[in-house]
Amino acid sequence: MASQLIDHAAPVVRAVVIHPEGRGANPRPAAERLEEATGLARALDLDVRGEEIVRLRSITPATLFGSGKVEEIAALIRAAEADVAVVDDDLSPIQQRNLEKAWEAKVIDRTGLILEIFGRRARTKEGRLQVELARLDYEKSRLVRTWTHLERQRGGTGSTGGPGETQIELDRRQIADRIVKLKTELDEVRRTRGLHRKQRQKAPFPAVALVGYTNAGKSTLFNRLTGSEVLAKDLLFATLDTTQRTIRLPQGRPAIVADTVGFISDLPHELVESFRATLEEVGEADLILHVRDIASADSAAQAKDVEAVLDQIETPEGRTRRVLEVWNKTDLLPDDVREGVLGQAERLAKEGKAVAVSAWTGQGIDDLRRAIADLIDDDPEMTLTLQPSQGEALAWLYEHGRVTGREADDEGRTQVVVRLDPQALGRFERQFGVATAE
Repeated sequence: MASQLIDHAAPVVRAVVIHPEGRGANPRPAAERLEEATGLARALDLDVRGEEIVRLRSITPATLFGSGKVEEIAALIRAAEADVAVVDDDLSPIQQRNLEKAWEAKVIDRTGLILEIFGRRARTKEGRLQVELARLDYEKSRLVRTWTHLERQRGGTGSTGGPGETQIELDRRQIADRIVKLKTELDEVRRTRGLHRKQRQKAPFPAVALVGYTNAGKSTLFNRLTGSEVLAKDLLFATLDTTQRTIRLPQGRPAIVADTVGFISDLPHELVESFRATLEEVGEADLILHVRDIASADSAAQAKDVEAVLDQIETPEGRTRRVLEVWNKTDLLPDDVREGVLGQAERLAKEGKAVAVSAWTGQGIDDLRRAIADLIDDDPEMTLTLQPSQGEALAWLYEHGRVTGREADDEGRTQVVVRLDPQALGRFERQFGVATAE
């Protein structure tokens, strides 16, 4: 008898995406916000069968939408045979439950959707801890459990349900105890990160942090700068866990570059709080590269959203935050538009404010490396005289400083023009003796 093949593929989860227009102060066009919400749904592997902008004339406390709109959306859900309705806004627990009952489908709001994506993408222990803490903060006031697999939830009919419905009520004391434990573990992560930062400061290598709106091309740029192979996909929140690599800048000076989680408009406050340990890397950085998808019509609004999140990140006392905008994806611009963008970036580059690149093709990457070196090199320039036997000292200077000039005299001595921070200069003098500074 022929053996039967078993399909182990996850079942398709059909969804409709609803964007409520007219709520909140976000200035971005509703069509672009709907497109982003649809992208988030697809990032969760949902099969989007319908999407619609729903104008809100007033807020209905019980269901957000008025009764007529609730019925219209119910008809859309039935026509699409959808299992899930994604509402691109924050819903109260009562609104979520009432809509699930009215629509006979699982309802997930914007915060729940982003948390689901983060839950699937987190790979490191730290990332998983942070996501679980954010999830519990979100769920502690809700009777509906949002964290079980979507394909196992039908929700809201009041009839006998699937496996997801057996987990509706989480004991609040267990949640509170778990939150306390997670915060303790994350405090340990923060302490460990602090120790790592102190070790790096002894190197001392300047730190550069990549930030930007999700899908702006940070990971592709990170790979281009470092030669790494970090996951880089045309996908919202492809990167969650911070990755660090060392790069070489012009004249050989090393720097540490960190790729961080992408930002998004209305980023759930639970995530901002839970990822604070990771975002501290941004606050501690000597230079922040704000990567922008300059080919997006929404680029300016996205930049404001990123700046809003940066404003929530503390900068150590006594340190001035330095930000360089990296206008990425210039290869996607029409030829006539690209010329104007490159000209504008060239003018801003002279002020150390922006560099235009294509991380995909490599165009502008050398200009970016030079701009990074110029911005992190605020150490004094000095001239050191090395004897012919001090080849090891010369190699050390290339490894730990930025050599900007080098010339040998008739007696075989080498005049080295180098930038070293005071700590590195002290280490050099202790290891190789006091060199002659001119």
